[in-house]
Parts: sequence; C-alpha cells; structure tokens
Amino acid sequence: MRAQWFLILVAGFTSGVAFRSFIDLGNVFTVFLIFAGAILFLFFAIKRDRKVFLVSLAIISIGLGMLRFDLSDAHRGDPLLNNQIEKTISIRGIVSDEPDLRSDHTNLTIDITEIDTAQEKHPVKTRALVITDRYPSWKYGDEVSISGKLMVPKNFEQADTGRPFDYVSYLAKDGIFYQFIRPDISRIGEGKGNIIKRELLLLKHAFLDRVSRVIPEPESSLLGGLLVGAKQSLGKDLLDDFRTAGVIHIVVLSGYNLTIVAEAIMRFFSFMPRMWGLSLGGISIVLFSIMTGAGATVVRASIMALLALLARATGRIYEITLTLLFAGFVMLLYNPKILIFDPSFQLSFLATLGLIHGAPLLEKHLKFIPKTFGLRDIVSATLATQIFVLPLLLYMMGKFSVVSLPVNLLILPFIPLTMLFGFLAGVAGFINIFFSFPFAFIAHLFLWYELKVVEVAAAIPFASIGGFALSGPIMFFIYAGAIALIYIKQKKRS
Repeated sequence: MRAQWFLILVAGFTSGVAFRSFIDLGNVFTVFLIFAGAILFLFFAIKRDRKVFLVSLAIISIGLGMLRFDLSDAHRGDPLLNNQIEKTISIRGIVSDEPDLRSDHTNLTIDITEIDTAQEKHPVKTRALVITDRYPSWKYGDEVSISGKLMVPKNFEQADTGRPFDYVSYLAKDGIFYQFIRPDISRIGEGKGNIIKRELLLLKHAFLDRVSRVIPEPESSLLGGLLVGAKQSLGKDLLDDFRTAGVIHIVVLSGYNLTIVAEAIMRFFSFMPRMWGLSLGGISIVLFSIMTGAGATVVRASIMALLALLARATGRIYEITLTLLFAGFVMLLYNPKILIFDPSFQLSFLATLGLIHGAPLLEKHLKFIPKTFGLRDIVSATLATQIFVLPLLLYMMGKFSVVSLPVNLLILPFIPLTMLFGFLAGVAGFINIFFSFPFAFIAHLFLWYELKVVEVAAAIPFASIGGFALSGPIMFFIYAGAIALIYIKQKKRS
C-alpha cells in the first residue's frame, strides 16, 4: 500500500513538472490545484474512501510539481543586467566550470560577480555563457574581466530533425541566462572557485598529459573520452564517425556510457567473488566521477549507474526500482528543469531502467552466447540499454544507426580492459614515464582496434539513416506503455 502511495506521489510530481515545463497557467492555477487536492483529502478523512485518497494525493503531487518548477523559474537573471541587454557593458566574473573546447572556439561558463556601469561597480550574482577564441587558454577558477555586448540566448532549429530546440531552457537549467559572443576578455586572477573541484580538474589534466606522452593520437584522445569524458580533442570528423556508428555514448558524460561500462567491468571479473565484481564496477564509477571533476551531470549519471549495478548484483529488482524512482524524485526536487531539458538525465534514467528490467529478460533468450568473461551479460546489458534509449535518441537526433548494435557488440566487451590498462598507464606516469609503456602498449592495441571498427562501420553506405525523427507524443506513448508493462510485471511478481 505504501509503495502505491509512493508511486502515485512520484508520478504526480513528475507529471506536474513535465506539464509546467511546457505550459504556464500561472501561480494562481497551481495554488488552486493544490487547494482542490487538499479539499478532497479532507473528504477522504471524513468518508475513509481509499479511491478519493489516491485521487487527492495525485492532484496534490501534480500541483506540488508545478509549484516546484515555478519556484525554480522565479529568478531569471539579475534585474540590473536585464536592463543592459544589447548594450556594451563591463563585468567581472569567475570561470565556474571546465572550459568547453570546440574546433574553432571555447565556451566558458562565467559566474558574474560585478558589473561596472557609469563609473559605478555593483555586485551581481548570476551566470553567463561566453563564446571566445581557442587561445589564450582558460581554466576553472580564473577570474576574468569582460567587456562586450550583453545578450540573451535564443532558441534555434535543429538541422537533423527540423524541430525547434529550446536552447534558452537548456541553458537555464544550469542557471545561465546571458551570453557574450567573442567579447574582450582578460585574466585578472587565478585560483578562485571551489578548491576541491579545482584540484580534481588539475588531477584530471595531469592524468591526460601523462597519457598523451605514451599513447599517440587519436588513440590518446579516445582514451581521454573513455576515462574522463574529454571528447573535444577527438575532432569533429571522428566524433561524427562515432555518431554514425552509434557509439558516441562511450565518449560523453552520460549514464548510458557509465552504466554499460561499469556493468561490463563487473561482469568481466565475474570469475571473482560476487562482491569483488560489484566493488570493481562501483569503484570504476566513483573514479570516473572524480576524474571528470564531479560535475552535476556526471554525479547524476553516477547515481543512476550505481543503482543499476546494485539491482543486477542483488537481484532485488522491485526494491531497486523504487530506489531509482526515489533518486530521480530527489534530483527533480533539487532541479526540476533537468526532467525535460537535460538529455544526460534522461539517458541515464532510461539506460538504468533498461539494465534493471530489460537485461535479465533478454539474458534468458541469449543462451547461445557463452558466459566466458561475462560476454552474455555484456551483450544483454548492451541490447537492453540500446532498446530503452532508442526512442529518445530518435526523437532528439532523427537518425537511426543501422550498424549500432553490431558495433557496440564488437567494441563494448573490450572497453573494460581498455580502461583498465589506460588507467594504469596514466597512474604509472605519475611515478615514472618509463613504467607507463607496458600498460600503454596494451591499451594502444585495444584503442586502435576500437577506432578501426568505428572507422569501417561509419564508412558503410547508409550506416546511419535520417528521417526517423519521432514526434513527442509518439515517444511519450512508447515509454508510457513500457513503464506500464514494467509496473504490471512487478505487481504480479510481488
């Protein structure tokens, strides 16, 4: 009974957040909805009608979801800056995230601390995206002075699907409401920001530097993507090949990547005691999170992946499903905008659901695949996550990779060993570069093989076919049906 109350609460709250993400009927309507639910609840208290109670709980939770989104959307920037839109201004701020390096520019997330207007300096507290040149280079914690035209982000149309992309809300989920395009920017200080995050990012770059000394390009860039999500140095052409081959998930910070890799590591060491395999999978996730700087995106993905591992290891699917829903509920309480506007959260959640519910089901039908080195488990996990995220990927990208499944099956079994020897090569480099070479040689062989598979697959005619963009309603009904089937199955089992 309590589980049913919890499911209604989570479903109602999530529905309220989703509805409010698209439609704003005003605070008055939200308050009215909560009030109506409270009246029904009082009616239940008098009549002791269970159905009335469940309906009132659903209405109240929907209203609370809408209210939480309203509260998160109440402060959109700073009033002083809002009056300076399309004007040239001077500000001070701190680089609050790792610079996002692109082929011809760098994206900087700046926490604005001060604005200089009419010879007066005013403290402000908001965030802006700054698009600047690749050089000079920047790093987390740099204090900068910026002079340029203040703008607000604008939505645009996606080239692949022709569907409008809500870029404004995508940035707003991270508290970014303003934009500067190639302003005058200068460094006026260093070492600001969170000291723990700063040290973690320094460790990450020191690690990548040691890897690049013993493993040539583009293999070292691929290893950087596998271990710490550093995909930018792969280059646009190679990244396009990974997208065409349907394996871009292994070099981006998403739970899709984390879940499969950690599962593969755990299953690869399945010959060891069960807790050892689980521990190694969990440690790999924690190390990944630390090495990437433990940003919000990867922390969310790590939570999802850890829950998926726990479910697979203990077999307590129903309990872990409730735990997964609770984790998602807490994340939405903290930042409701991630539900609709954070692809990483969506992919993480769906990949975890696929691993928890889909992998055990598929594994029963894959008995022709040997269990050696956990191969059957890796294949079932790969298939399950691919199936569960496919509708979302078709909605977002509108492309279907014909070669995705075989390429994933050819590559993913070797990813754990690639990561292991690559990690050992980087760590050994902190002691002496000479000790890195044996590990680097083995890692390089795996990396070369994986790149060659992607290169050959991407060169196949019609490897990726466009025109498969799903509409929002169709995607919704697909996932609603899948979730309904999972619920029915779990109810029968319980």
